[in-house]
Amino acid sequence: MKESLKTTRQGLVSLVGAGPGDPGLITLRGLHSIEAADVIYYDNLATPALLAHAPKGAETVYVGRKRAEHAYSQKEIHLMLIESAQSGKRVVRLKGGDPLIFGRGGEEAEALAEAAVPFEVIPGVTAAVGVGAYAGIPLTHRDWTSAVTFVTGHDVEAIDWSKIGSAETLVVFMGLTSFEKIASRLVENGRSPDTPAAAIRWGTRGDQIVMEGTINTLTANIERTQLKPPALIVIGEVVSLRSKLNWFEKLPLFGTSVVVTRAREQSAQFCEALRLLGADVIDLPTIRTEPVSDSTLIDEAIDNLAVYDWLIFTSANGVRYFIERLDKSDRDLRDVRAAILAIGPATAEAIRALHLKVDFLPDQFVAESILTAFSSHDLVGKKILLPRADQARDVLPHELERRGAKVDVVSTYRTVLPETSRVLAEKVFSAKKCPDWITFTSSSTVKNFANLVPIEQLKGVRIASIGPITSETIRQFGFDVDVESRKYTTDGLLQVLTEAVGK
Repeated sequence: MKESLKTTRQGLVSLVGAGPGDPGLITLRGLHSIEAADVIYYDNLATPALLAHAPKGAETVYVGRKRAEHAYSQKEIHLMLIESAQSGKRVVRLKGGDPLIFGRGGEEAEALAEAAVPFEVIPGVTAAVGVGAYAGIPLTHRDWTSAVTFVTGHDVEAIDWSKIGSAETLVVFMGLTSFEKIASRLVENGRSPDTPAAAIRWGTRGDQIVMEGTINTLTANIERTQLKPPALIVIGEVVSLRSKLNWFEKLPLFGTSVVVTRAREQSAQFCEALRLLGADVIDLPTIRTEPVSDSTLIDEAIDNLAVYDWLIFTSANGVRYFIERLDKSDRDLRDVRAAILAIGPATAEAIRALHLKVDFLPDQFVAESILTAFSSHDLVGKKILLPRADQARDVLPHELERRGAKVDVVSTYRTVLPETSRVLAEKVFSAKKCPDWITFTSSSTVKNFANLVPIEQLKGVRIASIGPITSETIRQFGFDVDVESRKYTTDGLLQVLTEAVGK
């Protein structure tokens, strides 16, 4: 049944609305389409964070169209969508906001229909609705307005302002650079120059900027602050409610840009937690995990699982890659006879997800805590299996062996620097304004980051560390540690970061 469904959906193009900026605003169906895509064509206003949900091996192609910079012409985009679908691929066209609200989704749907290519339209939260909500401006309100009009400011002269100029709430897309003309047309057609108005740049994101004024003053305010596109303008009495309803900008981390260096496959929960507190999250993974090229030692250990007294996992990755090798062997979880010790709640959760019990979870989530935990145990002659990364510290196995244990250290995975991060790091740290904070969750993230960004580019940037081992590595590379988590988890890191920002 599943295979039949898959066959019937090959060659489908999904026109998907990504929402206005906050990746959490995509619809569930839109997310599912990304997770099943073979190729994704995304534009400038679709947050790149959503691409992390694409399946491994999926192709991602930037086809953004800014005012003065087009990666591809609209005709070329049509052709790429058609050719990809005709080759049997599942195609996602990811567009900021809603694909059919000034997103040219209608044109793309027409081109697909004319080429007899199956397609579907998955609506998104349009920028007008999302940006208004995050700016504290309800587009409708029983006491103020019962009508709202969307209009594009791309071509001012093509619009009959006598018909829409008196709309109770007017939302102008792509009208920032032409607002002086728009304001003039509105006043000419009877709108009061004192009508409240607001320009919102990067709405729903942690770097959202809202410039308030009136029809008469907003142009000068835009010029004075040099506000740039992309921005949306809301005109109407409902703008005055912002002083009362502005919830988003009161979040504790709003306006604070935070770089997350953790591996992308592990960073989603941490990034989401930061966004829920209002942060502008920059996902810059400095490590990617992959299985070791030579699995001889781990395979031998798995063949002899029954001989081990203790099985120690120091990370969730260690659990993951151990299980991958176990699944490829003739053994299974029934062969695990050892007591299991885990460092950290995430590691423990990965073990419990396998329906295995964690026999011991130290209070502190570092290797030294294991040694303390074993202080009352006689380890002489005990066999311990330690599956871990290929370049981990040797403090733990050396000390366990000193106490009489026989420790088999087997490398199950290694960390590498994602090549795509080089380009992103250069873009982020060569900008006029550097991020406010960088978070490090392991020594590996520090080492690889140091290979990406020279220390002289970090002036004014503060650093948050997940714990003392990571902090030690940070200092070895010449960086200062501004805050250190007390719990050695991402939750603890989030707590000290919030305290440090102090909002």
